[in-house]
Amino acid sequence: MGKPTGFIEFTRELPAKRSAKERVNDYNEFVERLPEEKLNQQSARCMNCGVPFCHNGCPLGNIIPEFNDAVYRKSWAEAYEILSATNNFPEFTGRICPAPCESSCVLGINQPPVTIEEIEKHIIEIAFDKGFVKPRKPNLRTGKKVAVVGSGPAGLAVAAQLNYAGHSVTVYERDDAPGGLLRYGIPDFKLEKWIVDRRIALMEEEGIVFKCNANVGVNTSVNDLLRESQAVVLAGGSTIPRNLDIAGKELKGVHFAMDFLKQQNKRVSNKTVNGEDIFATAKNVVVIGGGDTGSDCVGTSNRHGALSVTQFELMPKPPDSRTRSMPWPTYPMTLKTTSSHEEGAHRHWAIATKAFISDQNGHLKALKIVDLAWKTPETGGPARFEEIEGSERKIPCELALLAMGFVHPQHEGLLKQLDVELDERGNVKATEQSFQTNIPKIFTAGDMRRGQSLVVWAISEGRECARKVDEYLMGISTLECKDRSYLINM
Repeated sequence: MGKPTGFIEFTRELPAKRSAKERVNDYNEFVERLPEEKLNQQSARCMNCGVPFCHNGCPLGNIIPEFNDAVYRKSWAEAYEILSATNNFPEFTGRICPAPCESSCVLGINQPPVTIEEIEKHIIEIAFDKGFVKPRKPNLRTGKKVAVVGSGPAGLAVAAQLNYAGHSVTVYERDDAPGGLLRYGIPDFKLEKWIVDRRIALMEEEGIVFKCNANVGVNTSVNDLLRESQAVVLAGGSTIPRNLDIAGKELKGVHFAMDFLKQQNKRVSNKTVNGEDIFATAKNVVVIGGGDTGSDCVGTSNRHGALSVTQFELMPKPPDSRTRSMPWPTYPMTLKTTSSHEEGAHRHWAIATKAFISDQNGHLKALKIVDLAWKTPETGGPARFEEIEGSERKIPCELALLAMGFVHPQHEGLLKQLDVELDERGNVKATEQSFQTNIPKIFTAGDMRRGQSLVVWAISEGRECARKVDEYLMGISTLECKDRSYLINM
């Protein structure tokens, strides 16, 4: 490595952010770039471990020590070449990935881990600045046609890989622009949409065709897709939100988180918002759900000018650091404070919402809540909760946002018409070894197959699925995959 003593000389540093007071007035990204000297120091912290556990911590298998070394040497073309060999979209993961690689960093055993995610983001942005990122066009076309349904991170990864293999790829997207979750799920203050547009334009230059407002099974024929394509990949995501089946759920002011977030993304892009406007302005907002989607609702509500923002989580408060039950290098379920929380929110754990309470006009005015006590049975097994007697109370709330995750993909329309098998959780059934459904020419990847997960996992799934589709079409594939042992026999 460039500086064997770097991890001793330098500590972890992250880029500066615009102040919370300033950034809540707009929807722009607020994380600045590291100065060149600081970037050099951060890459120097990589230890040249005998066994780099960060490789396994990353679902994509990114070759992290090698690109850190290239960054230290300021060899930006080399760094980009190494990173793009395993990750089609570092500009996305460098912004919105929870960085499981950093949890596996060997330095992280007794020091703060290497700033892998930030280094990754800097590599791709510098590569764009310097003109290293160019359309990745195939040398030959195979004459095979592939239809990809869904243009989220999994669908985009499938399309990029199969196009490079020489197949003609058409991506069908039911919304008015490609990107899926990246466009209409992630707020602009975390991922500005010109970044998505930049990548889509590059993919179009590579020869990929995007058909938007194409809801397969509704306004686009399933039979036409099957007839015109030699393979179909289902990458539509896990889109059915988990509901809260309690009294008052039909009240005005109770909404699913994604409806709220999608509306705001459309407003920022100056697009028409369909249906009833959902605003947090001058309201007591309660976000039910403690994950990333809930955090995005907190940040968006603050930008709307909410009177107050409160976030509830059913589970007990996580510990601040690793415990014996979450040893290195596993991903630790510790307390996460996001940039949205820094902007202002009341956070509460071990709380259950028992009812939505109405005013005289059918609008939400309050929540009935109760504190919970979590206990692990003496016989073992999963922890269970009990309501704490005397803790039931009402709190004011004019906007409740349900951010409790997603249960499975939409079954009506496409999936029912295709008659693909579903697993016990309601996802499209396919193994990680084949990504193939019960219908041989139909494959699936991403959240539609594995259930709600991370963007980095969706990209990984898309890449692995593309390789299996290529093998199905051609009998063999030279596309990269996370397990590179196949190269030994080639």
